[in-house]
Amino acid sequence: MGAAIIDWIGAWPGAVLLQRSGTAYLFVNATHILGIGLLLGAILPLDLRLLGLFRGVPLAVVMPFLIRIAATGLAIAITAGLWLFSVKPAEYIANEAFLWKMALLVLALANIILQHRLAQPSRVLAASSIVLWLSVLIAGRWIGFV
Repeated sequence: MGAAIIDWIGAWPGAVLLQRSGTAYLFVNATHILGIGLLLGAILPLDLRLLGLFRGVPLAVVMPFLIRIAATGLAIAITAGLWLFSVKPAEYIANEAFLWKMALLVLALANIILQHRLAQPSRVLAASSIVLWLSVLIAGRWIGFV
């Protein structure tokens, strides 16, 4: 990413707000966590059901609902995450954990696309989804320690 773009992102009014207000940063960070919670709270039970657990729960009933919740969580997490990124874009671009998180996020999103293109849900992709989303979560937590 070019230096001019990174500087522009860091000077964006939303970034400046978070840089100057601990309270605003707290709320955006909490919103990011809420999005992650909704995403993982929906995608993990869905993946477990696709793997054969909770067979008493009809897939046709829970799948559309859980997909909508996961999509909402993903939208919230990405929006808030981009806003949080804008606070220190140069530092994040140089952070190995952040780069791992982004790579894992791309793989997790590609996994979703593959799963939705199949006529029948795939157990392999469901298992991959669990591993990928938990890896994205761990890499996200790792950012603050690198």
